[in-house]
Amino acid sequence: MTLRLNKYSYRFAEQVLNSKLSLKQEVEDILTSTSINISELSRPGFNALLEEKFVSKGWESQPPVFDEPGDPSAKMDFLKDRIGIEVAFGHPSFIGIDLLKFQVASYSGLDKIDVGIYIVTTKSFQSHMKKRHEQNWTGSLSYERVVRYLPHFKSAIQIPIYVIGIDI
Repeated sequence: MTLRLNKYSYRFAEQVLNSKLSLKQEVEDILTSTSINISELSRPGFNALLEEKFVSKGWESQPPVFDEPGDPSAKMDFLKDRIGIEVAFGHPSFIGIDLLKFQVASYSGLDKIDVGIYIVTTKSFQSHMKKRHEQNWTGSLSYERVVRYLPHFKSAIQIPIYVIGIDI
């Protein structure tokens, strides 16, 4: 069984990413790699695996959002060629913080990214992992929730965001 990807483009994110098509494909290839053993994907294990795969492709891990002294230590998960990535396998309450990182990193003085990629799992993935592999993904942020909520942030989140839902 291989992983599939559901995709949602907020504020023309897919068009922005298509201007860097090789990087868009690189992200999708990492997420659907046949080397991923689905039966062993715990939340922390999947995070560690993605860290290893992204870093091996030259993505900067945990780049700071802010540069000035007194940095509040907000970090994105990965950064490469003005594309920021957040992997959100945690509680849904972090959605606002994650989206705000993208907005802040794109804003005038910081100007670090042109587009954000938000990686989450689908409800069907979470259910499959619990039922078939006894991996507890219950309570994780879901792709469906992000797609439902993101348009409500349109006045605050103005950067293009490409939402990828990992599915089975």
